[in-house]
Parts: sequence; C-alpha cells; structure tokens
Amino acid sequence: MSKITDYSFLFQSMFGTKSNAGVVNPLKVSDLSNGSLRSQLKAAGIDTNSAQYKAAVKEMTKHAGSSGMFTNVQAIKNLMKQYDKDGDYIDPTTGLAGLLVTEENVASRKRIISIPESSRDEMFELTKKEFLQGNGMGDGDTTKRSDVYTDLYRKTSKNDRLAAGHTLSQYERAYTQAFIAAAKAADPAWKAGKPIKPGALDGITRESVEANLKKSSSSLSSVDIQI
Repeated sequence: MSKITDYSFLFQSMFGTKSNAGVVNPLKVSDLSNGSLRSQLKAAGIDTNSAQYKAAVKEMTKHAGSSGMFTNVQAIKNLMKQYDKDGDYIDPTTGLAGLLVTEENVASRKRIISIPESSRDEMFELTKKEFLQGNGMGDGDTTKRSDVYTDLYRKTSKNDRLAAGHTLSQYERAYTQAFIAAAKAADPAWKAGKPIKPGALDGITRESVEANLKKSSSSLSSVDIQI
C-alpha cells in the first residue's frame, strides 16, 4: 500500500528558489543554523528549538545543497505547518502523521501487527463487492480502498500506521486470492474479466479466509483454501 514519495517539488515551491529575486527579506538556506540568524527567526515568532523547525530546516537543507537557495520567514512558517510537534510529516490528504515512508522506516514498516476486526470486515466486504462488479478486475478510478485504509490509520497510533497499512494489504490480497479460487472452482474456465458464475462467492467468509492464513513477522500467506 505505502510507497516512498518524493515531495521535493512541494518543498521547493514552498521555501524558496535558487535566486533571491522576488523573495521577500531573503534568507540563505545554508545560513539557517547561524546564531545571529536564529535570533532573528526567534524574534519573528519561530521556535528554532522545536522539532517542527528542525524538520523543516533539514528538508530545506537537503534540497538546497550547495545551490545557494533562498527562503524567508513566512516560507519557513508555512513549511513548519507540514510537520507535527514531533517533527513528523503530516500527510496532506488524510491530515495524519506517520504515513511518509523514509529511509529510516522503509524496512520496519513491513510488519504484521494486530489491526481492528472492523477494518478487516470493511476490506473484505469492499473487496468482494468490487471483485464482483469488475468480474475479478480492479478499477483504480472507482475503488474505495483508500477510504478503508484512511479509516484504519485514524484508529491506529502514529508509529504503527505504516505497519497497519501493510498488514491490511496482506489481508486484502488473501481475500482476493480466495475469491479467485472460488470463481475458478465454480467455473474452471473462468479468468479475470469473464462473468463470474452466480453464487460462486457465497461460501467465502472473512473468517474462513483468515483461518487458512499462515502468519510470519512480515507477511500473511494462504494455505489450503477450502471452497
């Protein structure tokens, strides 16, 4: 579900350019750690000791490099709003932190954790509905999958959100595999895109699918699915 996203275009548009032309009261990004400049920023209402400020400066410095990029007080304040009090990036779509995949968390996010049964129920029912509607073929333009994931994230603590999304994606895959198996059991010639035999999925329940899952630290795999 989750993926590494490059937000550099967003940050660059928010905090400055390679030239100071058109930048009000320009500040050189490479000078933001300078003592006298920090005093100026504090006077402008910026808490230079906050995790939000440190996260913003880190991001600006990373993209500015040695290019001589400039910024200003308002741009810094705007960028700081993109982080929570812990300095974690806030996803603009959900308004939640803890969803940005970074070099630091890319490995640990692939964990199987306990997630609410209600989220598994929602995903099972939606997967079944969309599987039948598309005759086994997904439609990225109309799917409501992201709604289920967002609802799960809101129920999950920040530090577990990426792992929760990974776990739900494993359940989603297992449900889909069970529906494919059921469709083929009802019609051995069936393939994705071909009409599914009426009632083919009636015997599949979330509980029956989950009872046949083998769990590891990072994945859920189906064992003999009984149709």
